[in-house]
Amino acid sequence: MTNKKNQQRIDTLREELDSHNYSYYVLDNPEIPDSEYDRLLRELDELEQQYPELITTNSPTQRVGATPLDSFSEVQHEIPMLSLGNAFSEQDMTDFDRRIREGVEKKNIEYAAEPKLDGLAISLLYENGLLVRAATRGDGRTGEDVTLNIRTIDAIPLKLRGENYPAVIEIRGEVVMPKSGFDKLNRQQLEKGEKPFVNPRNAAAGSLRQLDPQVTATRPLSFYSYGVGLIKGMSLPNKHSVMMGKLKLWGLRINPESRVVKGVKGCLEYYEQLAKKRNSLPDEIDGIVYKVDDIKLQGIMGFVSRAPRWAIARKFPAQEEMTKLLAIDIQVGRTGALTPVARLQPVFVGGVTVSNATLHNQDEIDRLDVRVGDTVIVRRAGDVIPQIVSVVKSKRTGKPRRFYLPDTCPVCGSETARFDDEAVTFCTGGLFCEAQRKEAIKHFASRRAMNIDGLGDKLVEQLVDEGLIHTIADLYQLNVENLVKLERMAEKSAKNLVASLEKSKKTILARFVFSLGIHSIGETTAQTLANHFTTLENIMGADEEKLLAVADVGPIVAENLMTFFNQEHNREVVEQLIAVGINWPKIKKKSANDSPLAGKTFVVTGTLETMGRNDAKAALQELGAKVSGSVSKKTDYVVVGENPGSKATKAADLGITILDEKAFTKLLTQ
Repeated sequence: MTNKKNQQRIDTLREELDSHNYSYYVLDNPEIPDSEYDRLLRELDELEQQYPELITTNSPTQRVGATPLDSFSEVQHEIPMLSLGNAFSEQDMTDFDRRIREGVEKKNIEYAAEPKLDGLAISLLYENGLLVRAATRGDGRTGEDVTLNIRTIDAIPLKLRGENYPAVIEIRGEVVMPKSGFDKLNRQQLEKGEKPFVNPRNAAAGSLRQLDPQVTATRPLSFYSYGVGLIKGMSLPNKHSVMMGKLKLWGLRINPESRVVKGVKGCLEYYEQLAKKRNSLPDEIDGIVYKVDDIKLQGIMGFVSRAPRWAIARKFPAQEEMTKLLAIDIQVGRTGALTPVARLQPVFVGGVTVSNATLHNQDEIDRLDVRVGDTVIVRRAGDVIPQIVSVVKSKRTGKPRRFYLPDTCPVCGSETARFDDEAVTFCTGGLFCEAQRKEAIKHFASRRAMNIDGLGDKLVEQLVDEGLIHTIADLYQLNVENLVKLERMAEKSAKNLVASLEKSKKTILARFVFSLGIHSIGETTAQTLANHFTTLENIMGADEEKLLAVADVGPIVAENLMTFFNQEHNREVVEQLIAVGINWPKIKKKSANDSPLAGKTFVVTGTLETMGRNDAKAALQELGAKVSGSVSKKTDYVVVGENPGSKATKAADLGITILDEKAFTKLLTQ
């Protein structure tokens, strides 16, 4: 390829990549998938590596690669980057509008309105269309040169689009970190054992002030333009909104929520609309900026102190505030999870008064190093539960003690447990704990557990609320007389429920073990335990060594079982259940060697009533049988439940023995 053709291909690739950046960031309408963009970028990079003399500073490949700085140099803003006055109420906005109208002697004013992004203000200087310098706002007159870092942000063009841009233009805007990128970055920080960022603004500022641009390049930063400063070689258009339209044509990203509104009524309506959308927006915003759209009127209004008279920021209620942590209480959830809750000195944040905040778990308490008496920063965004995001350690006084979740449940006194692969600490008194009562009963009665027909969730809640049952064993003390006293409980329904309770007493050991709701003991594990130990007494009395000898039982399952059955309350409830007559067929212990099923091939199809397919598979494998997913001439038995499908048909055609669920259960216990 001749040098001319190389240059042509390189130019074409640069134009394509710039065009795709424009479509992605400015128009929010990507034309190609990320993989294709990456392919074009790789091709360009390879050509530039072959012909380094053709590399230009505005090439898309040159966004990263500069050597780290020792420090940032200062930049003097030729036109100061002023701050804005604030409005906190409708009255403040009404007063602002009145001053504008009186100052320019007009009855109605059009305002350019846009979200006030919670990021870092930046000045971008373009000369002849090329980005030559980027600087932070600083104190408004002097900022820091962050050009190398700004060049790593794909949303900022290194070269303006088109040809009708001015010779010199300073574009002003906000560098932000989208919420999704912030969440991902913090997950990565925690995985590396590093401190997470407090909020997206903090993350954006920290990322942009890295002395090594290659670090900045790894951060998910974006950019929105909101105005211009210095401009040479072109006069400003007559309206701010028209100027923003030109910036968009030149390749700069404009906030899609920007609007032109009429009068104070339009301002207030826009505020209400955006306040409702605030939490669903991709970026954090803390208010709305209103500017007189007519640039000539802006000139008439002028400036006061360090702010323009023609613009104002209407702030949303703060989403973060400081307050005191007065205490940490423990809530026990319906599944037994212990959640620490911070009791706070009441503070107005996110539009409401907050006095409680979640601390999630012990890991979160340790990460924050939060202690009773600390001054903390509380965050509330929309309907999200308030949370403590950081501790103001400079305000810590004395020597407050670290907080640890208790060893016993504050509701029932049972031991608490936490395992290495879980963040949650939970109460082990599942059959007795008042906090878990409803959930334990619902699980016990469910179809895959004791299958108590007619005992739905609402009835369970009614029975508990009326004080008729306190543990699962109390279910079997219910009678028609006390049931018919319940609201909407007819005599026939009461009789049916009592009959269903009586019927449920006859079960199998695996279902009974599963019904107890022991943490991490599912149907398959319950079946495996039943097959291995054959009696409930053996399961309850097994130590760690015996439990670990069971197939598919690891240290966590073993610890859960021992902890559960070591609780006196749980054992009492189990004994009460046996005393009311719950029973199951005896299981004859078989080894894989002497079992008549050893070496036999089974296929299980359809829905089984008393156990899941995984349970059936585990039971068969425990007895040395093989379980296949397809029927063939080598299949010995096909077990069919409800809606068995084509496998049952094929088995019948091949003359293979077909077992219904009753025959299958009998075969397992022979």
